[in-house]
Amino acid sequence: MMKAFIVEDEPLARDELKYLLKRSRQVEVVGEAEGIEDAMSDIPRLNPDLVFLDIELAEGNGLQLAKQLAELDPAPALIFATAYDEFALQAFELYAFDYLLKPFDEKRIRQTLDKLVKLRKIGEDESRTKSPLRTSAEQTGKLAVLIDDRIVLIDRDTILFIGLIEGKTIIKTEENEYKMGDPLIVLERKLDNRSFLRVHRGFIVNVTHISEIQPWFNSTYNLIMSDGSNIPVSRTYVKELKQLIGF
Repeated sequence: MMKAFIVEDEPLARDELKYLLKRSRQVEVVGEAEGIEDAMSDIPRLNPDLVFLDIELAEGNGLQLAKQLAELDPAPALIFATAYDEFALQAFELYAFDYLLKPFDEKRIRQTLDKLVKLRKIGEDESRTKSPLRTSAEQTGKLAVLIDDRIVLIDRDTILFIGLIEGKTIIKTEENEYKMGDPLIVLERKLDNRSFLRVHRGFIVNVTHISEIQPWFNSTYNLIMSDGSNIPVSRTYVKELKQLIGF
């Protein structure tokens, strides 16, 4: 059973969410908080698998808390639960696993939990077979991703880039484009290959498919990929790109 933590400053909304999670029989609520300070005190200690996080809190903004939680190791899956849909893009840019609107819909919550369970199952299978089958996976060069309740195997060498575009994670290959709700950080952890490099908080590129590097303003760059796509490089990642490419 997964462990959940709820950050919500409205007692009625918090109780409703706890009730629906209990009914799912997939989650145990191990803690709750009304604000950022208490949440950051308890979450690292309780180490929940997922955090349900309201954005509009009486004491601070949930997006600020999300940035801190994303730096934890291991980082919990972040599920924003809010009455406002205007923050959806910002939420997914912060590696949100999902975005739920109030009033809570039980069916929608179950869909989120089912999806998370399937992703955890993939991770557990990979861990159990880490020694013999991880070598096999590297030899076959496949990236396993969950798309619309299907596990799709994508040839790693054909991946041009993985990006966060309009709130959706996109895997662009030489011939196809795959859309999913998984945060970039989940895929980044699977790409333990030096061919892949994060160049922006919203983009990971396959350096073997970079055709051109164009200087941009304020010491940043644009990457022209083999299909003509234009990928920005933020200043945070310029040094690592230069070291890897050698320019």
